[in-house]
Parts: sequence; structure tokens; C-alpha cells
Amino acid sequence: MPGPLVVNDSVVIPDAELVWRFSRSSGPGGQGVNTTDSRVELVFDVSATTALSPALKARALDRLGAPTITIAASEYRSQLRNREAAEQRLAQRIREAIAPPPKRRRATKPSRGSVERRIATKKLRSDVKRLRRSP
Repeated sequence: MPGPLVVNDSVVIPDAELVWRFSRSSGPGGQGVNTTDSRVELVFDVSATTALSPALKARALDRLGAPTITIAASEYRSQLRNREAAEQRLAQRIREAIAPPPKRRRATKPSRGSVERRIATKKLRSDVKRLRRSP
């Protein structure tokens, strides 16, 4: 299980930059969960990482708003499955944070046909309302 966390093709977080904490879980599983340290907390310091380039690091810090990411997982009875869930969630958060911004939409004029259809439906509606009036 321990090893680098692969975020995408170009970003791999070394295991030394991930901080793991384990505690008692309050999640599903009954008595067995209450006696084992199956809750997992994964802490990752974005500002101190060497896995991200300066541009990606700046983008991630801007989008996340905090220099560290803390992920808690306690939905499974097994500590191993909670570790996997925490790693997947961290990788997803980082992927979203470093994703390039979407292309800006170029404003376009409505087509001539769409303008004519809109005006025709407005005139039709106007006629319907006019015919409802009392003479």
C-alpha cells in the first residue's frame, strides 16, 4: 500500500509528502470498528510539495484556498479500504485543483432565423392576448 500517489500522467506525489493518521471510527461495522483504528486521515501540504510545478502549485493554492488538504475516510470497516478511499479522494481533489481553466466562450450573435422565429412567436402571443380582450 505505501508508495507514491499517482494523480495523473505528469503528477506523482512521493509517499514522504503524505501524512497518515489513524483513529477509532464511528462509521459502519458495529463492534469491530469501535475497537480498531480504521478511520484514516490523509494530510497533504500543497505549499511544500515538490510534485507540482510552480504554476500548478499556484493554481492549486488559488483554487483550494488553504495550503493543506485533509481527507478523512471512515466509510469502510477495513483500514486498508479506508486508506484506498482517502488516496482516491485526494487524487481527485488535486486533479480538480490543477486542471487548466476552461476555454472562454466567444460571444456570438443570434442567427437571423432565430431572431425571426422569436419575433413571430411574440406576435402570435400578442394576437392571442389581444383576441381575449373584450371589445
